[in-house]
Amino acid sequence: MPAPHRIETLRWVGDTDGHLVLIDQTLLPVEFKEVACRDVETVWEAIRSLRVRGAPAIGIAAAYGICLGLQAVQDAGEGGFFDRLGEVRDYLASSRPTAVNLFWALDRMVAKAQQLRADHPPRAILDALVAEARAIHDEDRAMCHAIGRFGAALIDDGSGILTHCNAGGLATSEYGTALAVVFTLQDQGRSIHVYVDETRPLLQGARLTAWELAQRGVPATLICDSMAAVVMREGRIQAVITGADRIAVLAQAHRIPFYVAAPTNTFDLSIPSGDRIPIEQRPREEITHGFGRQIAPNGIDVYNPAFDVTPAHYIKAIITERGVISPVTLANVRAMVGEAPSPGSGDAHAPRR
Repeated sequence: MPAPHRIETLRWVGDTDGHLVLIDQTLLPVEFKEVACRDVETVWEAIRSLRVRGAPAIGIAAAYGICLGLQAVQDAGEGGFFDRLGEVRDYLASSRPTAVNLFWALDRMVAKAQQLRADHPPRAILDALVAEARAIHDEDRAMCHAIGRFGAALIDDGSGILTHCNAGGLATSEYGTALAVVFTLQDQGRSIHVYVDETRPLLQGARLTAWELAQRGVPATLICDSMAAVVMREGRIQAVITGADRIAVLAQAHRIPFYVAAPTNTFDLSIPSGDRIPIEQRPREEITHGFGRQIAPNGIDVYNPAFDVTPAHYIKAIITERGVISPVTLANVRAMVGEAPSPGSGDAHAPRR
């Protein structure tokens, strides 16, 4: 049997003067097209318009975006180089102002540059920044595979698995978070069947998750979001791997374990509780004009938050690249993440974008 097709969501082509290439996810599944990002403005637009989406993939794209934004000033003096670094960092931060991984990656790149500032010229610093962006990319790939290994150990052979939105290779460097568990089970020769929520309003489940599973030949069934309870009641689901609060409630009602798969660098321990997670409001047209066609009356009020929040007490376990957090308590989060979390930091947010 041929090896499953592995998706390369984004890649850096060339050396320091190279460029970023990423899959335009807004066109899937009908059209597969890659976008060549040769300047920071194109990266900003790709993040903002969801051509690239998913917290880890956004962070990786932003890291490479820093490199693109500095190429024109690599032969400038120190002052001009670092002034430009600050401008590029702030510009990319404005693309998705509530994305944790975006700021994490940008701050890591800035910290690397500052570390080298005293002893290296701008050109050498840019070389190091390209290497740092590649390191972020490689580290995410390793984390995804580790999440997959830890998560696969929790799933019985022959299980039906429900997932929501897209937490696969398209949202990361490779394999994904929730889908990393699925792909690892496939690699191990285990028997599974995935039920894919369509995920309104942008249908990431129908457009992206279903496409990824089809690319790899994973048995899958697409369902409407409102049908999750039906397939649970019929006994088709033995595990949920995602992060959507409404489905967590349904999973608890049907006594089905609900798992969140996430790398530790997505934990935000600076906020007091899940209620304080900043939630981006997306454009109203995503709901009123589905894929370019008006489907709602003019002037209707729209509430379009980018994601929901899963209370920690609904979560059976959080699967990270370091291991499994279960039960999801402050002490266990602290032990795994290595920092003292604030009350409520076990809550998980689930991007729909």
